[in-house]
Amino acid sequence: MFYTIAAYLMWGFFPAFFPLLRPASPFEILAHRIVWTAVLVTFMLVITGGWRELKEMSLRTWGWMLGCGITITINWGTYVIAVNSNHVADAALGYFINPLVSVALGIIFLKETLTKAQVASVSIAFVAVLWLTFMTGQAPYYSLALAFSFALYGLLKKQISVSSMGSVAAETIVMLPFALMYLGYLQVQGESTFASEGPGHMALLVTSGLVTALPLLCFAQGAKHLRLSTIGMLQYMTPIMQMLWAVFVTQEDMPTERWIGFIIIWVAVIIYLADLVRMGRASRRRARLHSPAPSTDEAAT
Repeated sequence: MFYTIAAYLMWGFFPAFFPLLRPASPFEILAHRIVWTAVLVTFMLVITGGWRELKEMSLRTWGWMLGCGITITINWGTYVIAVNSNHVADAALGYFINPLVSVALGIIFLKETLTKAQVASVSIAFVAVLWLTFMTGQAPYYSLALAFSFALYGLLKKQISVSSMGSVAAETIVMLPFALMYLGYLQVQGESTFASEGPGHMALLVTSGLVTALPLLCFAQGAKHLRLSTIGMLQYMTPIMQMLWAVFVTQEDMPTERWIGFIIIWVAVIIYLADLVRMGRASRRRARLHSPAPSTDEAAT
């Protein structure tokens, strides 16, 4: 529980961190996130002896890791752009929608079946997106990009069997050449802020690797020991924190139409979470019914 809550708290404070990296552009920040996350996690693998896992991965697995790297890079980049352009509320909305998108992808690609409540929650979320599109004059592009990129990332992760640290290392290693080429291009063009803005700015860009990797590793550790329903409940800490940040800190414009769209999403989320709780209780009841009865000695004890 401690590790999982720590991960969601760190993700919840991301809107406070990435504006500190200005005047670096969102793409420069993204490139540094990839580089320093790869350096940090790879170093940890070498220290712990987990590097062998990467050496033994098949070419097919590396192909899946490339897909994971592309989708998580899109997610990271979209998030930085959203936060640094004062669209924190849109980022929060994306992570409210994300579990419902994951459910929909599970139906399409994994042939998973849904309960009536899950069908209702996905349908209501779709209505909310339509509402936001037509009533506010534009689709919630940041929200949809974040929700779909992270849901696709989760779908791709289901196709591989790699440790959490090995996966994060492989995902960033496959994207590392592109990040380094972009940073090199910025340096040649005289547009890099890494060395020109002082040691404090340089330290913050390097720290972006730790800020990116630490919650991922905490989440992976915590997820091993918690029920899926518990993780599903806790994950809404992050978008709630980000929503509060958008309203009270950055004070983003929230017209009535936008609030109505958020409320519709929250109704869908509540239905989804209530169904997770219901299924968890039903599963525990079935487990108790099918557990072997205690022996006479055990009962006496």
